[in-house]
Amino acid sequence: MNNTSPQSPSPLNQGHLLANNEAAAYLGVAPQTLTIWRCVKRYAIPYIKVGSRIRYRREDLDAWLASRTVGTQAGAAA
Repeated sequence: MNNTSPQSPSPLNQGHLLANNEAAAYLGVAPQTLTIWRCVKRYAIPYIKVGSRIRYRREDLDAWLASRTVGTQAGAAA
């Protein structure tokens, strides 16, 4: 018996992945800015490409944001 349903929705359409405009809004930049960063490889933000579709995982965006954080909370309390 086959456990996979041929009608199960694709992860690209389930909301697990963010489209370019959604990822840009999440990061607080214009969609075209995110596109330029990706094309010129300005920042190493992981993305998924399936055909012509570009998608981002929210956890990858969170990790990228964390890597860009300057200073620490401990230093602010001192």
